[in-house]
Amino acid sequence: MKYSFMTFSTPNLSLDENLALAKKHGWDGIEPRTVSKHGHGVEFDASPAKRNEIRAKAEDAGVALCCIATSCRYADPATVAEHVETTKRALDLAADVGSPSLRVFGGKVGDGLSREDAINLVADSLSSVAEQAAARDVNITLETHDDWCDPNHVAAVLKKVNHPKIGANWDIWHPVRHKYATLAESFEILKPWIKHLHIHDIELSSGKQVAMGAGDLDHKEVIALLKTIDFDGYLSGEWIGWDDPWETHIPREIKILRQYESELR
Repeated sequence: MKYSFMTFSTPNLSLDENLALAKKHGWDGIEPRTVSKHGHGVEFDASPAKRNEIRAKAEDAGVALCCIATSCRYADPATVAEHVETTKRALDLAADVGSPSLRVFGGKVGDGLSREDAINLVADSLSSVAEQAAARDVNITLETHDDWCDPNHVAAVLKKVNHPKIGANWDIWHPVRHKYATLAESFEILKPWIKHLHIHDIELSSGKQVAMGAGDLDHKEVIALLKTIDFDGYLSGEWIGWDDPWETHIPREIKILRQYESELR
């Protein structure tokens, strides 16, 4: 398995600092979050020279920029056109810096839109950028999040798109917390399309982030499930606004994840 962390853990660190931190503690990658005032500099306005520099730094460090996390979303007819255009810019950014994946959302379903119409709108939007994704060799991964926490809805979109570069970002928390599906059920539903994961341990009763193994999400089960398929993506730790500082959780969480994997051998 390959593990990464999103820069919500380290919003004030530079790219150099994030790469050094990942390398020091044995993380395989980092996931830069765009347009969030993080310190990494992997942003849409980065010049061609800056993009080349970012790519070279990651390659020299041996730490992947595993996914570019965006806010692109497609389920609202009032805003979908601008988000499709942003997706095109994001694909170019990802390709230029050497990132294999892009994270996107379905987003809030537009007022008065049926679920079927929303599925069609998201699928059409992703289909419209699929060939650019193929040309730039970047996966677009639709997250189980917001109005798309039900993995069946994400699967319905991906079935309609039916393109090898359009897949799923399985955030393991959201389907469980909304009681749409267990971890195993979510995996079975999304299995043909899983290209990236967001992981974090949570107390389901409170929604509070806790240390890996102290909550209600069984990450060892997730790793075991992924080992049954040809999964070559990343399990990316997403810890937003956690009061547990990165100096504590970045080294701790990777040790626990590696331990889970070791126990499964």
